[in-house]
Amino acid sequence: MKELAIVILNWNGSSMMRKYLPSILKHSGEAEIIVADNASTDNSLTILKEEFPTVRTIALEKNWGFAEGYNKALKQIEAKYYLLMNSDVRVEEGWLEPMVRYMRNNPDVAACQPKLLSDLHPSNFEYAGGCGGFIDKFGYPYCRGRVFNSIEKDHGQYDTVMETLWATGACLMIRSTDYWNAGGLDGRFFAHNEEIDLCWRLNIMGRRIVCVPQSRAYHLGGGTLPKGNPRKTYLNFRNNLTMLYKNLPEEDLHHIMRWRRFLDYLAAIQMLATGNIGDFKAVIRARQDFKKWIHEFDKDRNNIQAMRQTEHIVGRTGFSLLWQYYIKGRKTFRTLPKY
Repeated sequence: MKELAIVILNWNGSSMMRKYLPSILKHSGEAEIIVADNASTDNSLTILKEEFPTVRTIALEKNWGFAEGYNKALKQIEAKYYLLMNSDVRVEEGWLEPMVRYMRNNPDVAACQPKLLSDLHPSNFEYAGGCGGFIDKFGYPYCRGRVFNSIEKDHGQYDTVMETLWATGACLMIRSTDYWNAGGLDGRFFAHNEEIDLCWRLNIMGRRIVCVPQSRAYHLGGGTLPKGNPRKTYLNFRNNLTMLYKNLPEEDLHHIMRWRRFLDYLAAIQMLATGNIGDFKAVIRARQDFKKWIHEFDKDRNNIQAMRQTEHIVGRTGFSLLWQYYIKGRKTFRTLPKY
């Protein structure tokens, strides 16, 4: 069994593989490199066979989405650690060893991520993960290096290893035992918020998530669903609400969900007022669909709460990020309250 398998989920990403896969192959040492293909309709499989013959390919029978696509692929892989990586991530020499070393030396850590920088603007953090992820009181995610749409330049200000609530799915190293003990990614999410949901479950189980910024990776981002796409808005709102329902402790659940109903409709009205009809409709539909399927997750919620080892979840902060950002004008991680 390999110690580490780097698993790249692909869907119609032949151009991304040609651009980004060579750096993974060159700089990843003894790790096994695997591409799991979500039933691409382009020439991805042909390119893999002809141009990257050393890469193991897992051809899935249909497009399962990000979450279930990984579940289907990882069931076919034996490794101590999985590293889930987007197809649009570039790496450099020495990127992998700090994370591997940290995982070896810290068996209480379930998962970690590198410092994630923008491939287009390498001096900037990248939106999808920055230097490790947090959520506020009402479930809004943010990172060291990115708060809502405010993205910082990397000046080394977050170069310490830090425990977080979630690690980015763009480049997520996780122990295979922890992945399956927590139930894997929730395939019903399809895409968006699925890694936060998984990491939150691991935190509830008493496991730790960290960012190891001595490892660096560069992410293009937005390759599948670019920012501003109503489908992305829909998935983010629906899945975020579902994640809250599954993971919030009982004493917080009803209070937080009432507030989120108000905040979501307020956001929808703001979208409508600014002429963003597509996102307005996406938020309304996300709320409606969440209401329709909420009870499909009752069993999941009961199981997760039964696994709870701690009430204190590192990285779940007690303030409103909306208030801090829009009213207080605090737009960087370092200016936010600690917890």
